[in-house]
This record gives sequence, structure tokens and C-alpha cells, in this order.
Amino acid sequence: MAEDPGKTSQVRLAFRIGYIGTSFFGSQYQPDQRTVEGEIEAACLRAGIITSRQVSRLALSGRTDRGVHAKCQILALSTHNPDLAVRALNGQLPPDIWVSAWAYAPESFYPRYDVIIRTYRYYFSRPPSDINAMRDAAGLFLGTHDFRCFARIEPGKSPVKTIDRIEVISDENGCRLEVTAQSFLWHMVRCMAGSLYQVSEGEMAIRDLTQYLKGECKNKVKPAPPEGLILWDVQADLDWHEIPAPGLKVKRIARQSEELHLLGTVYSLLLPGREG
Repeated sequence: MAEDPGKTSQVRLAFRIGYIGTSFFGSQYQPDQRTVEGEIEAACLRAGIITSRQVSRLALSGRTDRGVHAKCQILALSTHNPDLAVRALNGQLPPDIWVSAWAYAPESFYPRYDVIIRTYRYYFSRPPSDINAMRDAAGLFLGTHDFRCFARIEPGKSPVKTIDRIEVISDENGCRLEVTAQSFLWHMVRCMAGSLYQVSEGEMAIRDLTQYLKGECKNKVKPAPPEGLILWDVQADLDWHEIPAPGLKVKRIARQSEELHLLGTVYSLLLPGREG
């Protein structure tokens, strides 16, 4: 457990958090919308962990869009009450956000720039028609490319990124794309997933994909829906201390999972021409 050094200095802490993105308008703070950062700030203010987002330099390791989930996102903040932060944060957060670990961090630690590697998973809602074609196409993304055809490029951002690992996996949980890099562009993983699915369905040729990876396209690739995307892992050079998941949150998420599975079954049975 963190020790409280008193009120004279602030301690920089990092937290490994997860969340279900369905009810959020993204992770980044927006004053008039429900966001992950907004809920975290409100929880910290209620608990007396921070006095303001600006003073605490509260920040996340990356931005996720509306509907995108996270199994491992890194939160950093500075506080005069580190012991309170470690003990109280999980209990103050809403049911769809949780903390799984904490660590001391250098005062200069800023998670968006100081993480080492990021891994995303994209789960496809429908199985691909040709998973081998998808796997062959995925290999083209390895290495350094111009991703301007696969992302929304913010002003001042370079479209060039390096993919360290990419894999298309099919198992009992369905078909997924798993991709690792130091950093990604806005919508980049969803556009990669969308293009690979188009290849599997014969809707995009390999030669077109090759051209897109040179930054040559009239129209950008359409991103896959956000619901299947999970920020799966974020690594930083920190000494993590695990925090047990709150039992009530675990039960509530498990119950929601069961309800959604039932709803999926009901929807499929209601399809015209489908017999029970």
C-alpha cells in the first residue's frame, strides 16, 4: 500500500484501469458528455484524491472512441493522498470502470508518451469467409508504412507508423485481429480491421491494400464498428501492485454478459423464417 507523505508534496501514481466503453462518449474528457476521464475525475474529486484535473495532471495513456473498450489502459495522476487514492478509487468509480493495479511513477511520467507498447484486439461480429486470405493480407501491415488511408490524421501528426506484431486468430471466442505498436493513429486499428475483412469477402484486392499502405488512395478505408475494439494491453516501465477486482463489479459485469448473450439468442430466434 502506498504511504501518505503528508500534505507538503504530491506523489505521482499510475493506475491500470479497464472499462466497458458502451455507455461512454469516448475516453477523452468532454464537458457535456459522459466520458471515462470525466467519470475518473469526478470519482477522485468525491474521494478527496485530487483538487482538480489540471493540478493533478490527470491523464490516460491513449484516447479511445465512443463505444471502444479497454482491458488495460494506464491512468496517471498526482496527489497529496496516495494511500487514499489506492484504497478508495475503485469504490468511487462507476460499475463500468475498474482499477486492477497501481504503481509509483516518476513525477514527469505522462502515460500518453511514456508507455512502451500498446496492443489492440478487434473482434469481428461475423466470421470471415476466407480467413487465410485475411491472414496473408495482415502480413502486409508489418513494419513501417504511411497510414494516411487508414486513419483520421490530426493536424501536425505524422501518418507514418510502425507495426511490430499483427495476427489474425480464430478460437472459441470468435475471430479477432491482434496488433501491437508503440502508438496508433485515430481510427487506425478499426480501419485495418475493416480492410482485412473486405479482403476476406473479396471486396478489396491485395494490390489495392498495397497501394493504400503507400498512402495512395482517393477515399480512406471505412473503419469497422467500434463495439468490437478493445485496448488490450499497455506496457510501461513501472513496478505494478495488483488490486483485487471488486466482487460487486465482477458480478454485475458477469450478469450483463449473461443478459446480452440471452438477448443475442432471442434476436436470432426472431429472424423471419427462423424456426425455434
